[in-house]
Parts: sequence; C-alpha cells; structure tokens
Amino acid sequence: MDVERVQTIAFSSMTEGRIPPEFIRSEKERPAITTLHGYDPQIPTIDFSDPDEDSLTRLIAEASRDWGMFQIVNHGIPTHVINNLQKVGEDFFALPQEEKELYAKPPDSKSIEGYGTRLQKEEEGKKAWVDHLFHKIWPPSAINYQFWPKNPPSYRDANEAYAKCLRGVADKLFGRLSVGLGLGEKELRESVGGDELTYLLKINYYPPCPRPDLALGVVAHTDMSAITILVPNHVQGLQLFRDDHWFDVKYIPNALVIHIGDQLEILSNGKYKSVLHRTTVNKDMTRMSWPVFLEPPPELAIGPLPKLISEDNPPKYKKKRYCDYVYCKLNKIPQ
Repeated sequence: MDVERVQTIAFSSMTEGRIPPEFIRSEKERPAITTLHGYDPQIPTIDFSDPDEDSLTRLIAEASRDWGMFQIVNHGIPTHVINNLQKVGEDFFALPQEEKELYAKPPDSKSIEGYGTRLQKEEEGKKAWVDHLFHKIWPPSAINYQFWPKNPPSYRDANEAYAKCLRGVADKLFGRLSVGLGLGEKELRESVGGDELTYLLKINYYPPCPRPDLALGVVAHTDMSAITILVPNHVQGLQLFRDDHWFDVKYIPNALVIHIGDQLEILSNGKYKSVLHRTTVNKDMTRMSWPVFLEPPPELAIGPLPKLISEDNPPKYKKKRYCDYVYCKLNKIPQ
C-alpha cells in the first residue's frame, strides 16, 4: 500500500483529537468560516412522477439553469433497491483494510477505477478527508468486475439492480432536459453517447473527523460528467455555492440529488449550469454518498450543440474529446 488511507488516519486522529496538517484547509476554504447560517435557501425539489410533462420539463429546465442542482422525489426506484446499494457499500468499507486493498487502483492505471484515496492534484499539497471506490456499472461492455468487491456476496446483485432502475431515471432526465432546450426528446442523450453513455459509480466514505471545522471531504469542484445522480446517507455534508456563499443541501429521505455536469453546460452553451459544490465532514458520524456520473465515451468530442448557436449566441466553449477534457481537469490544466 503506497498511501495511508483516511479511514486509518481517522482512527488515530479521533484518539488524539487533532488532524494531520495536510488536511487543514486554508481560511478561505474552512467550513466553519465559509458556511452561511441563518439564511438557508434550498435547492428545488421536483416530483418526478408529475404526469404533466410540460410542467416537469419547465421545473427541471429552470432548476438546471438557475441552480445546477435539484432533488427528485417519487423517481420510481424502489426504496429497498437504494437501501441494498447503501448496505453493500457500507459493508465493503467495514472490511479489514487488507481486504479493501485487493481492489485498490493499480499505481500505473490511467483509469480512475478502483479503491483509493487521492483523486486529483490538490493545491498546496492539501488532502481531502475521504476514501473512495470507483467502478463502472453500465453498459455491460464497459464493466471491469476486477473492481467490484466479492465481499459482501450480495454486492454485485445490489449494484446491478440499482443500475437497471437508474437507467430509466437517466433517460427520462435527458428527455426533459433536451426538450427544455428546445430540442427533440432524444437529442441530448444521443449527443453524450446514446447507448454508449457510461455510468460510473463512486462510493465516497467520509469517516468521523475530530476537526470538521478545518477539513473538507471533497473540495469545491464541478463534475466532469454530463449529469450526476447521487444517493446520500442521512449525515449532512453536501454544500452548494451560490450568491458568493456556501449553503447546506438539505437531506431528503429517498430523494436523488441531481447535479448538472460540465458536459451538459458545454452542450447547452451555458444555458444549463454545472454546479459548484463541496462536501463537509462530521465529528461523530460517518458520511457516505453514492454518486453515479453519466459520462460520454472517452473519444467522443463534446462542444456546444449547433442548434443552440447563433450570431447572437456564439459558442462559449471549445469542442474537445471527453478523455482530453478529463485529463486537463484532473491535472489542473486550463481547458
């Protein structure tokens, strides 16, 4: 093991009551200083079962334009399917360390799949208070079962059941988002790869932290994906940046949190906004989340859709292969 895991560091830190200096954020990032309390605007919550498609389209388009993030309820994924996904993820992170390391991302891998701690370059050498597990859950041709834990034994069944349900939600989302741009119902999905669209699951594990006022689970970022669909646990942590302040995103049981990602902002030529967000940590409880990133195929070039460009609305973004976009973003290279 070439890196000490945060889960291990957290155990000794709780005993000592302090955290290593590389986890202490600068004052401009510290949650205790930068989180606004008292005034608490909430991201839109949308009933995904609304039979009025025009109304649903309008609400989703407005939320994507004005917030870049919203929650959907009555989305049709059975509660037990989500509960099983969470249970097998929790069970994996409860395994002995040496067993989790069997799924570690290979040091020479160009993919981000696998169990790990560090994801991208951090300014000033700082570290995030999180361990993670990445692996693809759809389409079958993209799946590498090397990174799917064999323990707990029900891990594969739980993830496959969730992936099957999630595809229906994703297709409906793309349809409403596409119509909201004045496009045909299938145009947006086809523009990000159609049936080759990749579903990349990440399990975030944020162990208890003795100084949650100083650390961050995940630093401020926008997602590289087209859309991110996230299941959180009940521990508060997700924050959104809006009006020059950071706000907590309220936990709603059984809701799915939808993030507009960079590729949708690019395709829409800026009409839909990729949301700036981060994650805080908790002193007493473990926070976990299960985002699924809906990503274009690596070689697919993404740029503003021609139908959304005009003399009055010229292209605001460069066209670029998704794999090149990811490389630049992870390595902090200007796009």
